[in-house]
Amino acid sequence: MRNYEQEHKDQGEKRKYCYAFDDVMHRFMMRTFEPFLPEGKALELGCYKGDVTELLTHYYRDLTVVEAAPDLVEEAQKRVGPKVKFITSVFETLNLDERYDAIFLMHTLEHLDDPALVLNKINSWLSEKGLLFLVVPNANAPSRQIAVKMGLISHNTAVTEAESKHGHRCTYTLDTLERDAILGGLNPIHRGGVFFKALANYQFDKLMGTDILSDEYLEGCYKLGMQYPDLCASIYLVCSRGDLKSVS
Repeated sequence: MRNYEQEHKDQGEKRKYCYAFDDVMHRFMMRTFEPFLPEGKALELGCYKGDVTELLTHYYRDLTVVEAAPDLVEEAQKRVGPKVKFITSVFETLNLDERYDAIFLMHTLEHLDDPALVLNKINSWLSEKGLLFLVVPNANAPSRQIAVKMGLISHNTAVTEAESKHGHRCTYTLDTLERDAILGGLNPIHRGGVFFKALANYQFDKLMGTDILSDEYLEGCYKLGMQYPDLCASIYLVCSRGDLKSVS
């Protein structure tokens, strides 16, 4: 079994993992999901330091979070307080008796060794009318395609050395994301992309707050991403519960 706490510690020692641009993306992700959000109980799978968890508290009073690294649970708990229930566990061995109306798996699926197994379990945790909100980094983002042309990575879906050190196991496109969701028994009902992205995260960080990269520019990239989902920073699926399969 992987040691997610040690992986997190190694990330902090070797290379920056989370950027200011990620905060911008988290807000745009929630804005994208707002029209689909059901009322009721919510479950977040993988919280890192609680950035998205804090946003989710504005939408859900009944929120449970599952995170494998105890130090990240502690950081996120301090951020959101006792109103959120935390469970320290890996998803693969987790058993939940409750059913949830909204489940969020955001920039986490690419870290998993067996995505279909976990998605199958998530399918069983959805209420009858529940929805899964699934987001991953996009292999076809222009920033990534530019990196291929520069010779920095071999192909769009490659897992780079830095990504591997951060625990990434694959890099998704919309078709492979939908493939894994269906393998997990889920029923994709909406798909799309979030934020047209021509620059790398560190480049956005350097330019944010300057007159080169204004709020209006960020808004324009978000709206352009609605027209070109395959050229976005992140891609997403909204999935309803499918036929339930046995989960080992």
